[in-house]
Amino acid sequence: MRPDILNPLFAEVTALKGIGPALARPLERLGLARIADVAFHLPTGYVDRIARDELDIADAGRTIAIMLTAREVRSGNGRGPTRVLASDAAGNTVSLLYFGGHPGWAKKLLPIGEPRRVSGKLETYGQDLQIVHPDYVLPLDEAEPGGREAIYPLSEGITSRRMGQLTAQAIERAPDLPEWIEPGLLARKGWPAWREALARIHADPSDAVARTRLAYDELFANQLALMLVRQSSRARKGRALAGDGRLRDMLKLPYSLTGAQTRTVAEIEGDLAQAQPMLRLLQGDVGAGKTLVAAMAMLVAVEARAQAALLAPTEILARQHFESLRRLFAGLPVEIAVLTGRDKGRAREATLMGLADGTINILIGTHAIFQQGVTYRDLGLVVVDEQHRFGVAQRMMLQAKANTAPHLLAMTATPIPRTLTLANYGEMDVSRLDEMPPGRQPIQTTVISQDRLADVVEALGRHLASGGQAYWVCPLVEESEKSDLAAAEDRAEMLRARFGDRVGLVHGRMKGPDKDAVMARFSAADLGVLVATTVIEVGVDVPNATLIVIEHADRFGLAQLHQLRGRVGRGTGKSNCLLVRSGALGETARARLALMRETNDGFRIAEEDLRLRGAGELLGTRQSGEEGFRLATPELLTELLPVAADDARLLIDRDGGLSGARGTASRLALYLFERDAGVALLRSG
Repeated sequence: MRPDILNPLFAEVTALKGIGPALARPLERLGLARIADVAFHLPTGYVDRIARDELDIADAGRTIAIMLTAREVRSGNGRGPTRVLASDAAGNTVSLLYFGGHPGWAKKLLPIGEPRRVSGKLETYGQDLQIVHPDYVLPLDEAEPGGREAIYPLSEGITSRRMGQLTAQAIERAPDLPEWIEPGLLARKGWPAWREALARIHADPSDAVARTRLAYDELFANQLALMLVRQSSRARKGRALAGDGRLRDMLKLPYSLTGAQTRTVAEIEGDLAQAQPMLRLLQGDVGAGKTLVAAMAMLVAVEARAQAALLAPTEILARQHFESLRRLFAGLPVEIAVLTGRDKGRAREATLMGLADGTINILIGTHAIFQQGVTYRDLGLVVVDEQHRFGVAQRMMLQAKANTAPHLLAMTATPIPRTLTLANYGEMDVSRLDEMPPGRQPIQTTVISQDRLADVVEALGRHLASGGQAYWVCPLVEESEKSDLAAAEDRAEMLRARFGDRVGLVHGRMKGPDKDAVMARFSAADLGVLVATTVIEVGVDVPNATLIVIEHADRFGLAQLHQLRGRVGRGTGKSNCLLVRSGALGETARARLALMRETNDGFRIAEEDLRLRGAGELLGTRQSGEEGFRLATPELLTELLPVAADDARLLIDRDGGLSGARGTASRLALYLFERDAGVALLRSG
């Protein structure tokens, strides 16, 4: 259970004064469900409100706070703004302009003859002074004369001023907590206590010391949780899986392994031969040959008379792995099965029986493979594909299916910056496939304006006429406009008008069999163009598809663009990627597209994506189940993560772990920052 001292922070946000249904909605849109969420909703900047007694033209361009009295309200008669003429204590006049505001509303806000505290940016219009849409108009007893005011990320229906009032309430509820940072480190850094840092950053968003302290706390809790996971995994009883090579020797590969593949297979084989369970992350760029390395690992497990399971994030990818491994293992005495959520009835029962009696050696599937009712005779190895889409808890659920702790190999085709590898996978050993198989050609990437869409369609026609196939990825559209599904359907209809029934459509809301049927037709070259949403981002493998068109490419992050581009270039033919951009580009979007054009190196792209976008957005952690970072920016992540890792290691190795005084405080940090894996281990230990 969460310690009682933290309960005030984890109460629902509606416990704060003044939050009714109308204010709860914008808070919900911001993801602020509990008081702790509000406390950790840090300001991004500030505005200095200059307190003034009299209006002065010298303050034009500044944000002022001043006492004004309304003298007259003039209606714009539906065409112009509502204008409130007001004066200061000395009789100087200023116009307060409200566009779209009703005169009656303005009179209520600024009653004639009654003084109000008004704040906003003072401007000149000819010889006159004006404030357009004042930031606030308040009775004198409800407003401070001036000062620094924090600016927060907002949603429609809430202002920065109101958010500041809520954060003040949240901080008031925050308890004083014992210190979890190592005393020597705390002294060297000159950091304030946790609660003081929280109060300081909301009072002054430019307080770098307070911001750094809070970021460090989050990273320390993260690193401690990962080390506890590793410690727990290493402590569990495992078993050595020593393969004799008989199955691997039977493989008939049309090519030799790359040096990186050979090195990685040896690392994995060495891990599997130990009784201590393997916990390894395999990173490989698109097309680097991770699946073959995983296949070798699974054969080692089967040679040792154990079972292996491969967990994939989508049904398309699970079934594709099943087909590719079935082809690879043709002629080998290895029984492979697939299990997804759509498998029902006798087929599912037969698979479950085969797992339980051991006749099925390797199971491939989606999350269905660790659900209740799925039992294994002797699960020795778990392979998790596209690791960043699964959380620690999901990994542990699958591992719990084994009699003894199974070995774990996690794979990702999303190259991860070294900083984030430590942040999200600090409990794992890491292997990198940084070498491409021979014959793979770099993909030629071209950026083209949306204005030239007709030219893109013409180029697609020439590509199809030459016997090629192509993907057409539809834009990621904001929810307020229309869904990416609607965009994909519109584009498919347009292309069918030109190319007829050679155009197929696949998206995430299709039923499994329908999706499989379209993919099968595309794989068999019955379809020339596959229009898709980002459902094809990972795993789809059609070597004859050598062209991909990505519409509104500027709306995607670098890592996702790189994944999508990796759908082509999977054979020996020359491949092309057309990034169709919007007309007007911001500086960040322009930098992204320029880098895509310049390089095919996924690891370089990942490092740049971290710099441009930030950790949570890069890995999609909010959607994946992995913990994101609310307080640690990419810059602070790079600076503080090694320090936090050393501090967490010091706690475990020197300071008595979680049993000493500092350990007790660190338990609170784990609960406070919701590092669930660490918290779960505390509960069980």
